[in-house]
Amino acid sequence: MEVLSYSSAPCCDAVNLRWKLIVKSTSSHQFSLPGFRKNRVFGAKFDVRRKFLSYYNLDQAFLKQLNHQGGFRSLNTSENFKHVGQILSNGSSDGYVIGGEEDASISETGEPGTKVLIPGLPDESKGESGATVSSCFWEWKPKFNVHYEKAGCENLGSPPVLLLPGFGVGSFHYEKQLKDLGLDFRVWAIDFLGQGRSLPFEDPAPRNEEEGVSDTKDVLWGFGEKSEPWASELVYSIDLWQDQVRYFIEEVIGEPVYIAGNSLGGFVALYFAACNPHLVKGVTLLNATPFWGFLPNPTRSPRLSKIFPSAGSFPLPPTVRKLTEIVWQKISDPRSIAEVLKQVYADHSTNVDKVFSRILETSEHPAAAASFASIMLAPQGQLSFRDALSRCHMNNVPICLMYGKEDPWVKPLWGLQVKQQVPEAPYYEISPAGHCPHDEVPEVSTLSLISTELVE
Repeated sequence: MEVLSYSSAPCCDAVNLRWKLIVKSTSSHQFSLPGFRKNRVFGAKFDVRRKFLSYYNLDQAFLKQLNHQGGFRSLNTSENFKHVGQILSNGSSDGYVIGGEEDASISETGEPGTKVLIPGLPDESKGESGATVSSCFWEWKPKFNVHYEKAGCENLGSPPVLLLPGFGVGSFHYEKQLKDLGLDFRVWAIDFLGQGRSLPFEDPAPRNEEEGVSDTKDVLWGFGEKSEPWASELVYSIDLWQDQVRYFIEEVIGEPVYIAGNSLGGFVALYFAACNPHLVKGVTLLNATPFWGFLPNPTRSPRLSKIFPSAGSFPLPPTVRKLTEIVWQKISDPRSIAEVLKQVYADHSTNVDKVFSRILETSEHPAAAASFASIMLAPQGQLSFRDALSRCHMNNVPICLMYGKEDPWVKPLWGLQVKQQVPEAPYYEISPAGHCPHDEVPEVSTLSLISTELVE
């Protein structure tokens, strides 16, 4: 993977291809790279056994030592690279915009920057295998079964990485990262309770036999008049997911992690890091939603929260059940799902067949509609996004920001506001990419994760 470093002082780029180190160093204030037209470098991996300082100038003595050891070689233009585009500096030493211009250079004044040549992911169609991904279940509490996927657990001693998905998806949305990062690291991706395959195995609020129900209601769980004992305090809220992540790290992974999250997963990652800095080595936010929850938090606003008839707990009120049935019929329609994917993916050539089928599979679960209602009615967390960010900053939790420029929901403006609050955080703005840059441009997302969090 390529680690970019830029400032007015001498700068260098480092690329590791099949464990061969390439370093391009210059003491001038400006440099440029030729545009490579070939498509990909396959099987390239970052060597975490070498120590780098990402986004800052590498120590010149260290570079000299590496050169003395024969670690340098010149850039071979016959290598296959994926051409991602140029990097534009925002004027700081660690903010970049990755775009698609043909030629560019980088300078101390924040002018258009160098082309980025990023190794591609393993291409299974060409016989290049990624890491084996395993699907597992972990029973956190009675009836609380958490689905997760893992890869690379045989890489003992390597950094642990935890990936958190966005709303409406699950661990499957990180398949590319699991297969790629799992070759060298230990990687986990979880499904939040109430989503993906972490939906309940039993009805949290079953109907009585005497209740008259229509054919549609017959297949929906959670719409009865009384909740089961195990679900009496169940609310699919940001605080529940924060607890879920904490116990998962403590009981399954067993050590502090590097954590990354997209959209809702980004909010949960930051919220979790703010509450548990001792369990986090670094956070990467991928188009993280800057807010979550429509109803007030009962701890922060006790009087206001009492106004609302439901806080997402079971059983759901009758009015909520009726409204949910109407709304769910619309949003779970395959055409609606396809339309949403079309909105959030800027590059419509991205193959989303697997994502579509897994979302559709989840929507057909009998507990999906009631879980959706609980999520929508759940109160806000005890910390706002801004509060969580401030707490992470105070606790020196490393943060990296990555935003797809064409995201129609969480526009880069939000990322820039985060950057202002945490100015030392590396910032990437990628184009063309929408709400899910890790799936549209997985090479870039993996580069950011590795260079920012996994380089020790």
